[in-house]
Amino acid sequence: MFATPAFAQAAGGGTEAFMSFVPLILIFVIMYFLLIRPQQKRAKEHKAMVEALRRGDQVLTQGGIIGKVSKVKEDGEIEVEIAEGVRVRVMRATIAQVMSKSEPAAS
Repeated sequence: MFATPAFAQAAGGGTEAFMSFVPLILIFVIMYFLLIRPQQKRAKEHKAMVEALRRGDQVLTQGGIIGKVSKVKEDGEIEVEIAEGVRVRVMRATIAQVMSKSEPAAS
């Protein structure tokens, strides 16, 4: 009827198990605020920029082509004029930056 060291140590193990997860929780919180949250914000801004495209805007594609939007289509495509009479169809998501906005039409 002797108490072994294994039984004696098992009594206070509840807080030690929680304390071993604290560093993992802190790493996740830091990763969220430094990586995940800014990326979500950037994606939301890009989506708003792409949805606000209209005819006459000068844009830069991810491929490095600068052109002027000549037609905005509903199926996720836009038509960009890259030279006089040369038009290419590009996906809206490939627009990297709007260089200059056109003036809204007078009503």
